[in-house]
Amino acid sequence: MCGIAGYTHRSRAAIPGRIEAATQSLHHRGPDQWGVHQTTEVSLGAVRLRIIDLAGGEQPVYSADRDTVIVFNGEIYNYRELREELIGRGRRFSTHSDTEVVLQGFLEWDTGVFSRLRGMFGVALWTESRRRLVLARDRMGIKPLYLCRHQGELYFGSELKAILAHPEIPRRISRPGLNAFLQCNYIPGPYTLLEGVEKLPPGHLLEWRDGREQVEAYWRLQFSPESRMSLEAAKAELDQRLRESVREHLIADVPLGIWASGGVDSTAVLHYAAEAAPGRLKTFSVSFAGRKFDESPWFREVAQRYGTDHHEFDCNPSADLADAVSQFPYYSDEPSADAGALPVWYLSRMTRQHVTVALSGEGADELFGGYYTYLADEYARRIRHLPGKGFGLRLAKALLPVSDEKISFEYKVKRFLQGAQLDPIAAHLYWNGTFTAAERERLLANGWFAPMHAPPPYRDFLELDQNWYLPDDILYKCDRMSMAHSLEVRPPFLDHRVVEFAARLPHSLKIHNGQLKYVLRQLLRGKVPDSVLDRKKEGFDIPAHDWFRTALRPLLEDTLRTPNRLFRPAAVERVLDDHLARRGNYGYHLWGLLTLFLWIKRWNVDTN
Repeated sequence: MCGIAGYTHRSRAAIPGRIEAATQSLHHRGPDQWGVHQTTEVSLGAVRLRIIDLAGGEQPVYSADRDTVIVFNGEIYNYRELREELIGRGRRFSTHSDTEVVLQGFLEWDTGVFSRLRGMFGVALWTESRRRLVLARDRMGIKPLYLCRHQGELYFGSELKAILAHPEIPRRISRPGLNAFLQCNYIPGPYTLLEGVEKLPPGHLLEWRDGREQVEAYWRLQFSPESRMSLEAAKAELDQRLRESVREHLIADVPLGIWASGGVDSTAVLHYAAEAAPGRLKTFSVSFAGRKFDESPWFREVAQRYGTDHHEFDCNPSADLADAVSQFPYYSDEPSADAGALPVWYLSRMTRQHVTVALSGEGADELFGGYYTYLADEYARRIRHLPGKGFGLRLAKALLPVSDEKISFEYKVKRFLQGAQLDPIAAHLYWNGTFTAAERERLLANGWFAPMHAPPPYRDFLELDQNWYLPDDILYKCDRMSMAHSLEVRPPFLDHRVVEFAARLPHSLKIHNGQLKYVLRQLLRGKVPDSVLDRKKEGFDIPAHDWFRTALRPLLEDTLRTPNRLFRPAAVERVLDDHLARRGNYGYHLWGLLTLFLWIKRWNVDTN
């Protein structure tokens, strides 16, 4: 795993030390090696975390005539097959790395190479004789790639900080990005929180030549449910797809482990890994000892079932909790309003002490229908036309006391009733997010509020989440928190063959009579413990409501009571006071505000 950086400079000479600074800003992503390449028009840099071909895969990598150069972030799981095919076509290799396979594939098939790759990546290729730069990002957006056009030049990097290493880039808040962040808890692409900076969409490539550029999709997921697909046929194909994907994701020349929560998704990955990998696997988990939502009974049972070398970390408040949160503005690139970033931080830190690569279960919920919000969408559709929803919300607020638990019954009931009063798209975003449009309008200072642009029409909310929530929240969070500790995390569920299979499944095989991830659970029945399949979903999160009244309260109050031109101080104070006085649970609202305020301060962002 690596990080890449680069910029064009047709109109002026490269600034001495600039590409080195941009590259070194990504040191945590690849502490093992770094290198740069400069021409009169383009500068490229890469940092490397050695995973495959430990001795021979140093970057940048060049073609034999040194006319084409590549910097690469990611892993390609079918690189051995492609290497053999390319050798058969007369291509010669000087390393055994997957990076050189991408380079040689580009020389052979041009941009057609990207649709042949199975894996995760952000990549840049420069061909000197053609004065041509090509950037590309993997199909599902597992690996990031930021872009900025400024004064006719193109800047790019695996993280935003590689672009901010250039002092000439303005640091102004984007109004659409800010409003999206507050509503969704993440910033859907191509937006970012900075004006003029965007993300290359998943499954897309950018071609730049002489200052002109073209962005196009090399892959688009087609949702085409096959209504006649039977459960048995679906189970058989899913079994084959997962077995293939997990086996490929185990390829590495360094120690490897599995993130195990004791839930359906991570246990599925562990099951197939145990089938494919000889020897004893290492597993890693976080617990919340003494809390109702602690998952340790389940992941310990799973670890014992598969005989793993198991490691766990208790995520209850420790002396370094506030310090860890204070580091987020640097490592998270943009503020992560998803409080689940905190356990991922601790899990990544512990995992990296033992291995360099971990497999995880990310993506299964979005592919197969694993969130309670999908049930809420169905229930809300049935009651939306009925009178009295507002009375029901007032009654719930009167009768259900505020709870300190993570996502309590009280919180879910009130949240559902509030969302049921919104239109379907707004409700779905609200159940995963925080502030409604009305709340944002009260909260933001004059000129900063903007209505959210409705997402393109989707046939169901799983499709929406795969395009927005998955790449820009779940995968974003996992990438930043793991790479902060130089750990590579691989999600086998997001192999594009598994994704394309899931897109063909009828809805009834995803959510069936109120059961989430129906086909996956049916496939795993008899393979993994029944306790895993029958347990209630907890989600990877923290008890934010409680911690902001206790362990994180000093950091919260000190940060949010610092003046900020984006927000009305009285409105921020009201949210804070209502939470501390237990007039409501606003822990997740406050997490977003806290990380945003800390980020603005850390990066000296212009809020005028």
